[in-house]
Amino acid sequence: MERPLEATRMENNTSSCFLMERKTHVKTNRKEIMLAKLRKSCSCTPQKLKNFLMNFFPVLQWLPKYRCKEYIWGDIMSGLVIGIILVPQAIAYSLLAGLKPIYSLYTSFFANIIYFLMGTSRHVSVGIFSLISLMVGQVVDRELLLAGFDLNDDAPPASGDGSLQNDNLSNTTAFNLTIAGINAECGKECYAIGIATALTFMAGVYQVLMGIFRLGFVSMYLSESVLDGFATGASLTILTAQVKYLIGIKIPRSQGHGMLVITWINIFRNISQANLCDVITSAICIVVLVTAKELGDRYKHKLKFPLPTELVVIVVATLVSHYGKLNEVYASSVSGAIPTGFIPPKAPEFNLMLRVALDALPLAIVSFVFTVSLSEMFAKKYAYTIRANQEMFAVGFCNIIPSFFHSFATSAALAKTLVKTSTGCQTQISGVISAMVVLLVLLFLAPLFYSLQKCVLACIIIVSLRGALRKFRDVPARYCVNKVDTLVWVVTTSASALVSTEIGLLVGIVFSMLCIIVRTQRPRTALLAQIQDTGFYEDDSEYENLSTVPKVKIFRFEAPLYYANRNYFLKSLYRLTNLDPNLEAARRKKYEKKEKQHLKKGNHRTANGLGIGETTLQLVPKQIDFQALVVDCSSISFLDTTGVNTLKEILKDYKNLNISVLLACCNPSVIDSLKRGGYFGKDFGCMQEMLFYSIHNAVLFAKDQKLPNGNSFSAMM
Repeated sequence: MERPLEATRMENNTSSCFLMERKTHVKTNRKEIMLAKLRKSCSCTPQKLKNFLMNFFPVLQWLPKYRCKEYIWGDIMSGLVIGIILVPQAIAYSLLAGLKPIYSLYTSFFANIIYFLMGTSRHVSVGIFSLISLMVGQVVDRELLLAGFDLNDDAPPASGDGSLQNDNLSNTTAFNLTIAGINAECGKECYAIGIATALTFMAGVYQVLMGIFRLGFVSMYLSESVLDGFATGASLTILTAQVKYLIGIKIPRSQGHGMLVITWINIFRNISQANLCDVITSAICIVVLVTAKELGDRYKHKLKFPLPTELVVIVVATLVSHYGKLNEVYASSVSGAIPTGFIPPKAPEFNLMLRVALDALPLAIVSFVFTVSLSEMFAKKYAYTIRANQEMFAVGFCNIIPSFFHSFATSAALAKTLVKTSTGCQTQISGVISAMVVLLVLLFLAPLFYSLQKCVLACIIIVSLRGALRKFRDVPARYCVNKVDTLVWVVTTSASALVSTEIGLLVGIVFSMLCIIVRTQRPRTALLAQIQDTGFYEDDSEYENLSTVPKVKIFRFEAPLYYANRNYFLKSLYRLTNLDPNLEAARRKKYEKKEKQHLKKGNHRTANGLGIGETTLQLVPKQIDFQALVVDCSSISFLDTTGVNTLKEILKDYKNLNISVLLACCNPSVIDSLKRGGYFGKDFGCMQEMLFYSIHNAVLFAKDQKLPNGNSFSAMM
């Protein structure tokens, strides 16, 4: 098969032609490849089964190679520290999810065990995460309202020994409900965890399906600005939701769009009902937590592990509340009984899955994106690799399996991961240690948190938002770096806070895409001039001491040329070259028509009073100061059909004015598009006179070509 040849002229010798020979790419039969892959994937051999298990459970690969003496102490230390942090955070984040604290502890326990078996990152901490808890809580609250429950029906804390039996009895309603096809005696707590587990199961299914079909590319559409904006907007929502616990007032839990504004209105309307005990407790806890965090950040290089401030605050606050009888004397709201042990597993209700199937999609994407991005970040930092597809399976099963054990959605969390690495974590053995700490609380210590005030939990949540809220301080620096990214951040933050978190994420993705489209619709355009005594050319409006090339215009378009920016391409070209070939052609036709009318009347003088032989000079207007146009295609990454037709159009229009159009610096895909579109003719015979591999080659070629009258350049056709 004959290979296509492309030609360009050497800069040091314009009369010679250098031929570029394109490689011949063997066409692959995609159908045969797909069938081969399918046969390979469907075949089952002992070795293949072993490889599948080793890949699906990475722990089987790295655990036999575990260097106990080198790794064990770091893993134990980091596991204990994370476990100590997990317990108060799990209890606190239950407020965000609208669930009882016991379910948060279940979530933390099962997520660590499953990720230990299936995760490929050595360092990320997977478990409860404030943003995920908020998204779960919003769905739970909405469904509770639709089911007819009162979100503000805070029953007095149950007394007793904290056993599961007593707790279940105290949360059973005295009437039957028919909800989503379920006809059973089910209370508010029962229905709330039913919604949460159904939502979690569906999110996990989506993540596993994304892993099977290798849809991890979806995360590429969540830019850093979108994720930061989403996290900041959600943090404002979280902060707003916790204010009522800080000051001890009872206000309706707002749902739907505009929740943040409505909640603040209700807060100020009921501010006079604030509980003085909760206000004082909150102020003390926030001061202690913030001070400890700031000191920890300042002296972290001297501390071997972070101070367990949250645990200390919870222990002290629980003791003060219990012995001071703050609930009985000052009506301060407390956590209530937290049962010990495990509730028997139960499959999520299918009918509830249908109700929350759409809500689970953004939850699945956000959970996956945060987990994979953190995994990649720490893998790069500590020089090892992860498998993004396996991470999707891992986080998916961290949702599917625990949903049978009354747990809700999980994700990797940056703050706990940073603590984990700073305390010497080497492998996911530390996750097992953390799970053991949580298990100890589940089996023995949970009832001790009965008297813990909810305002203390709210303080822990709010202080944990410091990192996200500090993003506001970075806005000026972000604006200096990139104004468009700052706008994306502002829009995403505003939509997430003022509308809803799910809508805010969608708005951020769509708006960032629109920004990209707009930037390609109206890209930078420029006329280039020559850098003195070189073969290089740059923007004449940006640099001093450039030399314009006589009789040659060099036009640069810094974007792909496609249907959306075709008109802008033409307008910019006409504006910068100060010549619209269509208008000029129309003017000439009008002039010729007028001349013919004079000739028919027998007048051998033209309308300008000149002889017929002098009219030729009048056809070339004085404003045309160039007779060759070089288009710098170095920034044009691709052409669609409209783009090819646009270049063919300007080639034809400028040819009618005896102006040659030369293309320079085209990449192979653009050249192929031009060939398929017939830009170079049927046999590509004129290709070496129309296409050049550098701007300087095109300029030298244009200077060498003279029109027959010797006063202007010829049309290079």
